[in-house]
Order: sequence, then structure tokens, then C-alpha cells
Amino acid sequence: MSASASPILLGNQGGLDRMRARLAARARAAVESGFACATLELPGSGVREPLDAVDRARADLHRALAAGEPLDGIVDRLIPPLVDAAVPEFQALLDALYELPGIDGPAGTSGGITAIAVRLARVDPRIVCAVLFAGSLLPAATFDDARELTIPLHVLLQWDDEGNDRQAALDLFDAFGSAEKTLNANMGGHAGVPEHAGAAASAFFERHLR
Repeated sequence: MSASASPILLGNQGGLDRMRARLAARARAAVESGFACATLELPGSGVREPLDAVDRARADLHRALAAGEPLDGIVDRLIPPLVDAAVPEFQALLDALYELPGIDGPAGTSGGITAIAVRLARVDPRIVCAVLFAGSLLPAATFDDARELTIPLHVLLQWDDEGNDRQAALDLFDAFGSAEKTLNANMGGHAGVPEHAGAAASAFFERHLR
């Protein structure tokens, strides 16, 4: 890490133990480029106190997906409470990072649940750019946030992602109010992100956080 490093908040899907290797690899790559990285366990995940309403909505989501039923109403019960709980915690994490010696300058955010990342980038002026991993569990509030978001964006989309609705991800990209927004779309499923896509995301942070 250089003498003065901009922080990057690493988003995640919750359950840090199962994601530790991938998050550590992303963090090491960012640190080697001169940035500081941190993340936190999402509310209701891992060993944290459960969020009962979110857990019930998640169970309903899994049942609906397995049965091929519409998700009407379920996403709005699942995602907004998680966004409301997680965003202030990520802001507090950023507060704590800026208290550490050697961490200074503008911040970025990378990955995680799309709705959380979009809200965080909209409400915290310290975040000047964001790398988003396209997802499709998108309540109406996320589209409202997207229209007000004006910072540079780099969006990664796996074209054949078995867990995401491609059209929903494209609709969200279209809704972003940012003058600079890049869609990096690659063939393949959720786990098939090519190495060069990561390099492009790293170059994006180099441009905007130096």
C-alpha cells in the first residue's frame, strides 16, 4: 500500500466465510495497485443476529424460484430492508477507514448486492466511482437511486448468468444518470468472469481514484 491510499469498499452477498478466498483475492489485487480495501459481514448474515423479515422473504424467494412462480412483491420485502440496514454500516466502515493512518483521498465501491452498492454510491459523497456486478433482484427504489446517480460507473455483466435476469440488468444500466458509464459484458455464467474483466475494473479505479 502506498503512503496515501484511497479506500475501496468491497461488497459481498453475505456469508463472508464462504466468500473469503474470492474477497481476499480481490483485496490483494487492489492493494497491489496502491489502494486500501475493507468489507463487512452483511446484516443478518454469518454469525450476526438474524433479520427475521428478510429471512422469511428469502425463503419465499427460493420457493418461488424453485416453482417457477413470479416474484411479485417478494423482492420488495427482501431487498429494501437489507439496503436500509447495510448502507449506514458501510458508511461507518468508511468513517473508520479514514481514521487510520495512510488512508486518504476519494473512495470507491466494488461489487456486492447491486441495490446496496447503488444506494451507498448515491448517498455518500466520499464515493466518487463504483464497479457494479450486475444483478437482477432490483426493487423499484433501486431504479430511483440509479436515476440520481451521477458518478462514473463500470458495470460487469455475465451474459449467460443463470441467476440473473439479463434484461433487468440492462434496464438498470439504462436508468443510471451517470454521464460516464461502461458496460463490460462477457459470455458465460456467474462464475465465468474472465481475467481481463477484472483488469478493466482495476484500470477504472486507477483512472478515478488517483
